[in-house]
Amino acid sequence: MSGSSLFVLGGARSGKSRYAQARAEADAHDIGANPVFVATAEAFDDEMRSRIARHQADRDARWRTVEAPRDLPAAIDALNGRGAVVLVDCLTLWLSNLLLADADLARAGAELCAAVGRFEGRLILVSNEVGWGIVPDNALARRFGDEAGRLNQAVAAVASEVVLVAAGLPMLLKAKG
Repeated sequence: MSGSSLFVLGGARSGKSRYAQARAEADAHDIGANPVFVATAEAFDDEMRSRIARHQADRDARWRTVEAPRDLPAAIDALNGRGAVVLVDCLTLWLSNLLLADADLARAGAELCAAVGRFEGRLILVSNEVGWGIVPDNALARRFGDEAGRLNQAVAAVASEVVLVAAGLPMLLKAKG
């Protein structure tokens, strides 16, 4: 069994999660598998709880959820080789969790890319493209933007396919080789 990975990027409310979910459901249907959703968000406030609930309501009973707010590479490895269609949403929330935990972001990014590269099955990863706005006015936000840009570049390099979603429209950036 071989693996393939799709990396879906887009801005806030671009339609990236909807696009990634539709691709995961189609892929799962094609191979007769139930999709797995790997959630990286943590509900620290009412607004985030509401966002999580909206995303959960969009998924039907076929979906199984795995929580991985910090140890995402291990969660991906645990699903490796099981014929799974796995959707990770999203890398920027995972990065935020690690940044706030003062984790080694370079090491975490390298471990994630290694897990993506060895995944046997269908892996779809979602991330925000955060570098198109104004330069933030505080050091933490600037560091987050820099780290998100580095992580997105690294994941795009190892992914089989990369799609940018803007205004609900997917644009192919990297085709399957």
